[in-house]
Order: sequence, then structure tokens, then C-alpha cells
Amino acid sequence: MKASVRSVEISQRKRNLGTIGLEVVVLTLSALILSAAFPGFISAKGLGFLALLALIPVFAVIKNAPLGACAGYGFFFGFVFYLFFNYWLATFHALAIILVPFIKASEMVLLFLALKLCSRYLGRADYLGQAVCWVAYAYLSQSWFAGYPYGTIAYALYNYRVLVQIADFSGIWLIIFLMVLPQALVGSWLRDAYNDRFTLSILPYLKARLVPVALWGAAVLFAVVYGIIRLSQWSAAEPDIIWRVAVVQHNADSWKGGYTTYKRNFNNLRKMTYEALLENPDIVIWSETAFVPSVAWHTNYPSADDYYDTAGLVEEFVEFGKSLPVPLLTGNPEGVLKEGEDPYNEDGSWNRVDYNTVIFFEDGQIKQTYRKQHLVPFTEHFPYEKQLPWLYNLLLANDYNWWETGTESVVFESEQGVKFSTPICFEDVFGDVNANFVKAGADLILNMTNDSWSGSVAAEMQHAAIATFRSIENRRTTVRSTNSGISCMITPTGEIMDMMTPFKMYWHIYDVPVYTSDEHTFYTEHGDILAKVFTWMAWVVLALCVGLGVRQAFIRRRKKNDGED
Repeated sequence: MKASVRSVEISQRKRNLGTIGLEVVVLTLSALILSAAFPGFISAKGLGFLALLALIPVFAVIKNAPLGACAGYGFFFGFVFYLFFNYWLATFHALAIILVPFIKASEMVLLFLALKLCSRYLGRADYLGQAVCWVAYAYLSQSWFAGYPYGTIAYALYNYRVLVQIADFSGIWLIIFLMVLPQALVGSWLRDAYNDRFTLSILPYLKARLVPVALWGAAVLFAVVYGIIRLSQWSAAEPDIIWRVAVVQHNADSWKGGYTTYKRNFNNLRKMTYEALLENPDIVIWSETAFVPSVAWHTNYPSADDYYDTAGLVEEFVEFGKSLPVPLLTGNPEGVLKEGEDPYNEDGSWNRVDYNTVIFFEDGQIKQTYRKQHLVPFTEHFPYEKQLPWLYNLLLANDYNWWETGTESVVFESEQGVKFSTPICFEDVFGDVNANFVKAGADLILNMTNDSWSGSVAAEMQHAAIATFRSIENRRTTVRSTNSGISCMITPTGEIMDMMTPFKMYWHIYDVPVYTSDEHTFYTEHGDILAKVFTWMAWVVLALCVGLGVRQAFIRRRKKNDGED
């Protein structure tokens, strides 16, 4: 008898180990497939259709695994996915390729626990709750200090423009819901079918959930029809202004090298600008921090200038600006003294702060400035010096420096009457930031980016793919001016046009269609309101799951007590 029990225990242990091994393999493959949906090392533009299938195995594993295992699986899946998806972070810094997957994996622990609660307690409605929770996760994961929207599933569909035109009223949130819901449903069926040796047909699953599935089908059909109509409308739309924009791509990371690098980059930018002027542009655009050092610091505080060479370079830049027949828009760090404080620190250095800025340079002076509002976490901004001094000091030891945060959604205006705003770097991956620019009056979005540090076309394509949704959401043309890629124009329907060759130094003229209507899209006016609705729904769903769990535990305990009596 004891031998028989022992053999059963060994058999059970082997089955469990086999199941865990299978689940780990499935999650690894799912993470790889999902990463392949985006631009990456498998496809330069991504295989977007894979995002419609990649999560099915994930939901099957979640339904099969216990709650504790789902927490570990969430971390494992998140870490593996972002390791595949963001492999290019290793080019930036060895710490980044560990830190980003670790943070995203930690977020997915909570996501997987929420998905498991839905699976355990919502019965036939589990997939509905899971889709709602996934949208809430996508929103919350980009809303905190380390918010990072790269890898959000909707962005994999950037090339399937007919499917994503609904973003002008829903943002990416309804798109995520429509993508995740069927995968959650099929994943639930797949687990049951696997346990039933695939004798279980999916038709009974669908029949038992006929009304929600039919509503989902109607929503997808609406999205497609709406997409066809909007694409047709915008293909026939006549712009109010055609603005000739010269984009100069100097293919260098301006922050590397010091004065010699600054001088070389400026010479290259100046040379290509003179060449572009032969095509009679209305404006010349350089990229984020294309010109270093700070024009504002050397102009406003000449007595504070301790560096003769860089001061001379600024004077050379100012003379160059005076010689231009058109305005110049460029990224340039803005150094200023802290307001209301002593201009000197205790060690005698200047009490200076810096902003990551865009300057509108005309007639030899800065006409207007925009200061970056959404700084890159850990590399440009870290507000937890007192709470996490060890991490703060570690970041400083790795040569990270902090910028001050801008507070105003600035709208520039050209002599031709074009009103435009300039999200800097990854500000164009946040829908609300760009909607605020358009609400403030921008008719055009000009993104200024430095992605050269990645050393990867895939990284630059991932960034550009996300940017396409900002044009759709606000129905505004976007021009991306980058130092090494992806420089391009994006139409109000999200089509990438005239993409400049990445990691090549040259310039290009864009005849940019500008639409000056005062009418705003629903998304522009209301931003991420739908995401907030989904988030509140998710909290209600999870509260219901917890309530049902407590109720079931109480019933089991009472039955056990009744049995003992």
C-alpha cells in the first residue's frame, strides 16, 4: 500500500514538472512571437498580424496554472518579451537591457494575477474581464513615473491602417480591447480542449457566448467600415497650406565627444542646410539637441561662460542663423540660473539648471522656446533621490544627468501662418501629450528625436510606428526630424511617407500638407477618457472576483465544518 502511494506521488510530481516545463516553453514562444509582431531583428517593419494570435497561448497557460504560478509566469513572460523586443537597449547601456525588462516584468506580475482572478471566478465571462484588465494594464503601465508604452499591442498594427482609424475617437484603447478579447476566448477554449484531448469543439464555446461574440464581431466590422470611410475622406481632403520643410539628418549623437564633436556636427549641419536652401524651403529643421552647447546660456550669461571654445561656437551659430533667409528649428539644451536662488553653489560653481529644448531661431535670435515636458525616466529624470538614494547614486555613476521639466504645451507660428508644436524624442509615444499640443492650437506636429544611441533601425522603426497613431488620433500631419532615423512624414491617416534612409547623413525636402480646421477629434478633446473608463471597469471586475473568492472560501469552510460536526 505504501509503495503504491509512493508511486502515485512520484507520478504526480513528474506530471507537474512536465506541465510546468511545457508552460514555460509555451510562454517563451508566445513572447518571441509577440515581439516579432513589432519591428525587430526578425522583420524590419514587423509582422503585425502575429499580434492577433500571440497571446492565445498565454491565456491558455493562465487558465491552467494556479494563482501563485501565474505571478511567476507574469514576470517570466514580461522579462522574456521585453528582452526580445528591446534587445537594442544593450547598445545604450548594459544596465538598461536589464532594468527595462525587470520593470515591465514586475508590472506583468500584477497583470497575470488579475487575468487569473478573472479566469477563476468569472466563469463564461472570463475573457471579457481579461480583455478589460489588459486595457487597464496598458494604460496604467504608461501613466506612472517609469511609464513606457513601447510594446503596447495596438502599435503592432500600425501598417494595417484600415483597422486603426478608430483611434481618432478611442485612442489605442478600443483597438487593444478588440485585439485581446478573442485571444482570451480562444485561449480559454484551447486549455480545455487540450485537457480533453482536443475532442472539445470550439463551437459550443462560441454558442454559449453568442451575444458578446456577436457584439465583438459587430465592433470589428464597424472599425473596418469606419476605417474605409475615413481613409477615403482623407485621400480626397485638400490641405489648406503646403509648407516646404527641409529636414536635415546629420547622423551623429551630439552628446558624444565634447567640443570637437560639437564643432564637427555643426559644420555638417551647416553645410547640408546651405544645400537644402537651394530648394527654397519655408523652414529648416534639425533634430533633438542637434546643436550643443546651450545658446541661451552663452547668450544670457556671458559672464558665466568659463569655456572660450564653446562660447565661440555659439557666436558662430548665431552668425550662421543671421545669414539664413528662413527660420531654423533645432534642438538645443537650455541652461538657466535657478530662479530666486543664489547664482553660486557652495563650491563656487554656477547654480545652473538645464532643459531639453527646441528653439525657434530667426534673425539671429531665439524667437520662441519649447521645454520638454515628459522626460525619459532614469536617464533624464529621477524624482526619488530621498526614497531610493542607492538607485539615484547608481544612475549618476553611470553618467546619467537630469533635466528640468517643462510645463507648457508651446505652439509656434511661422510667417506662413502654420501653427506647430514640437514633442521632443519619446514625447510622441504619449497620446495625451500630443493631444494637448493640438488642443492648444497646433495644426502640425514636428517631432524632434535623437535615436542614434540605439544603433538599431528596429528601435527607430518601433518609435516611428508608435508616432503614426498620434497623427490618426489628432488628424494632423507629423514630420519627424531625427539625427539618424526615422525621419519621415506621417499623414493624418497614419501612413509613413518619404522615409529617409536611417544612419545616413543627408537632407530632404517635404511638401507638408497642413490642415488648419478648428475642429478637433473626439480623442483630441477628451484624451484617454476611454482608457480611464476601462480602468474603472477593471477595478470593478477585480473587486467582484475578490468578492466571489471570499464567498467561495466561506462556503468551503462552512461545508468542512459541517462535515466535521
